[in-house]
Amino acid sequence: MPKTPGLPARRAALKLLDAVLRRGETLEQAEGAALSGIHAAEDRALARAIAGEALRWLVDCDALIDSATKQRLPDDAKARSVLRIMLAQSLRLGTPAHAVVATGLPLLAGGPRRLAHGVFSTLTKREVALPAAPTLPERVRARWGERADAIAPGLADPPELDLALKDASQTAERAACMGGVSLAPGHVRLPRGTAVEALEGFREGDWWVQDLAAQIPARLLGGGANEPGGRHALDLCAAPGGKTLALAASGWKVTALDISKRRLDLLKANLKRTGLAASPVRADALTWEPRHRFDAILLDAPCTATGTCRRHPDVLHRIGKGQIAEMVELQRALLTRAADWLAPGGRLVYAVCSLEEEEGEQQARWIAETLGLEQAPVAAAELPAGLTPTAEGHVRTHPGMLAEQGGLDGFFISRWRGKGGLP
Repeated sequence: MPKTPGLPARRAALKLLDAVLRRGETLEQAEGAALSGIHAAEDRALARAIAGEALRWLVDCDALIDSATKQRLPDDAKARSVLRIMLAQSLRLGTPAHAVVATGLPLLAGGPRRLAHGVFSTLTKREVALPAAPTLPERVRARWGERADAIAPGLADPPELDLALKDASQTAERAACMGGVSLAPGHVRLPRGTAVEALEGFREGDWWVQDLAAQIPARLLGGGANEPGGRHALDLCAAPGGKTLALAASGWKVTALDISKRRLDLLKANLKRTGLAASPVRADALTWEPRHRFDAILLDAPCTATGTCRRHPDVLHRIGKGQIAEMVELQRALLTRAADWLAPGGRLVYAVCSLEEEEGEQQARWIAETLGLEQAPVAAAELPAGLTPTAEGHVRTHPGMLAEQGGLDGFFISRWRGKGGLP
């Protein structure tokens, strides 16, 4: 019997969905097993896109499925998962209904094909549509509170491509020649789907990929060449290297520390491509001891990464109170170590790509009460146009901000000063 074209990609998408929802894996962790045997780049991309859109719109797809069944399908029923990816293709990816059916029903071999076909046909005849913004899972809405309604519209689509330039003076020129827009000096935004390695300046190392929000922490440390009393910066948890590159480009002598060999290899490759200099160190920050104190420390701490939900929608369904508490404990351990390595008057920037208050605002209060650091409030002039510091002088971004410009990831960023030195 001939194989159905496109079926392997749909089967892989189903495996990705199952890995996230049933086993709590990230999409990245699940790809190795789910995409094995699929060699065509377009088929691998299609599987990722189907699974990603199914997760992004999961609550809304489930509501549609439930509206067309007399008896509610269990959350972990294979028929529900197949219908989720069928709806994601039809309503988000523009796949024709006949192709959705032809590649969806074979996934239920020996199962309720007639049920799935009936539900999908009913919804197609109704000409159903998804809302303007994804409906967030209830536990996510409960955690994000009044911010949830502002965040959700920013999750409707995957993000565009942000570049950080090695030479900020070339911003206008780069944006014009690449057909992009700039939202801050040293930043260029291009349409999503752009082939990164084919872009002008890639081989020459003129830029690296980095979300606009992720570019802010390194900017808040200023230029290393202008710092009084020294130019040594420590990038903790540095890989894959975007913040290390930014610090090096700003004149800092950077020590880039990370525990992962694979991720540190990516950092080294990025240093080689851009021609920037840093000192990579593979070590556990909880046991490593530096030879000297640092004038600047950037701790982009391990976190739940819920702020990346527009590019990694699996976090909407994997993260709960247990993971948040675990990350908070690790962040405090790293902050305690980092505070001891800060030179008098040196600056420490704490950042997390998380939308959880426990990892952001509550951590800032803990730093002020526990570590003996003085807050160095962020000014509006230090941020991309359209962003403002919080009333407390911290930075809080989320995907619903700068909506007309394409949004940005969710981050919490706070800046601190070691006591006993120059301001």
